[in-house]
Amino acid sequence: MTKQLQPVGMRAFTVIWIGQLISLLGTSMTNFALTIWAFEKTGRATDLALIGFFFIVPLLIMSPFAGAIVDRHDRKLMMMVSDLASGIVTVVVLILFMSGRLEVWHLFITAAISGTFQTFQWPAYSAAISTMLPKEQYARANGMLSLAESGSGIFAPVLAGALLSFLGLTAIFIIDIVSFVFAIGALLLVTIPQPERTESGEEGKGSLLQEAAYGFRYILARPSLLGLQLVFMVGNFVISLGTTVTAPMILARTNSNELVFGSVQSAGAIGGVVGGLLMSAWGGPKRLVYGVLFGWLLSGLIGEIPMGLGRSLPVWAVASFVMAALVPVINGSNQAIWQAKVAPDVQGRVFAIRRLIAWVVTPLATLIAGPLADQVMEPAMRTGGVLAERFGWLVGTGPGAGMSLMMVFSGVLVTVVSVLAFMFPVVRLAEDILPDHVQTGGMGAAETAETETAPA
Repeated sequence: MTKQLQPVGMRAFTVIWIGQLISLLGTSMTNFALTIWAFEKTGRATDLALIGFFFIVPLLIMSPFAGAIVDRHDRKLMMMVSDLASGIVTVVVLILFMSGRLEVWHLFITAAISGTFQTFQWPAYSAAISTMLPKEQYARANGMLSLAESGSGIFAPVLAGALLSFLGLTAIFIIDIVSFVFAIGALLLVTIPQPERTESGEEGKGSLLQEAAYGFRYILARPSLLGLQLVFMVGNFVISLGTTVTAPMILARTNSNELVFGSVQSAGAIGGVVGGLLMSAWGGPKRLVYGVLFGWLLSGLIGEIPMGLGRSLPVWAVASFVMAALVPVINGSNQAIWQAKVAPDVQGRVFAIRRLIAWVVTPLATLIAGPLADQVMEPAMRTGGVLAERFGWLVGTGPGAGMSLMMVFSGVLVTVVSVLAFMFPVVRLAEDILPDHVQTGGMGAAETAETETAPA
């Protein structure tokens, strides 16, 4: 018997996870530094919102095709291509900065390129978990992914702030580029099994356009899955109206204090680590859908609303901690449901459409949030402004107050969305209504739709 040289199962996943942790650290440092650089250069929330807009729009446009491509090809290769493209984009930004030619509009272009290639990463990564691990470890693995994202955020603001003072933005770019090498190297060390073909996979075969459209058909045939994603779609829209202006709000209310801004981000990162550790060890509630719905409820009620009401570092830090700690619970619970219910060989295209549904309104929210803050809410919350007399007692007046009020309204709406979602049995009982893919053998849309009836 030959000895297994490459790690498998959770060991293999952990190797990939370590590579992504290092890569995310570099990326988070770059994002933090560029946020400071762009706001100091223009002083406008709109510019920061537009960077996010130009990242997410091509990501959403490409999602249906990227999901089909992921299902057609080796998933490890898709992840490597995504990491390599992100590294090249950072090299381009570095060259522009070192030559003294970097402008904010350049970041719009590089964000669009990054978004285009990043669209392969998430469906490939999510689908790979289903073939590497048993169902019992899905939620824990997703908790580890959230842990990597949040863990990198703990050190990124501190390291980036220190490097900005002593070595400048160039050093941060170089660290980011090197970090992508670690991510790609980790992928080279492991084997990611390709999924076995199922009836769903055979049903979804066709041209690239037909396979991309299959993701829509698959979800539409399952109202419970569609309902879950509609919760994310509406929730993401209303919460994005607030979170889009979080950075400029804090910077405006603190006179661009990098230490306060970095501390709030670090508090959020610590919260994300705590939430990720919790999900990694706990695996989520017995009814995972409760982790989704109650997570959304708490993120609005004790996260977003206090963030808007706060006027000092301690309040912002606690709110940031709470919101970030809930993200691994919400996303990990939802991800585990989908990984258990969707046949692995169609997860690429189904998960890509799933993300499209959840994020399709986010660009609209970012486009609305920036101008709404700069042109409406901020002027209205200045001393003597049309809203200052009515809401000044709640969030104060002056720079940043208008954006604070936007966050309060956003938190209230998120709370309402989660309560309404819980009232619909098709969402609340999703885990009972839908069978696991291992029980159905990955049956097609028509057959599974027939089994989707609420229990008595």
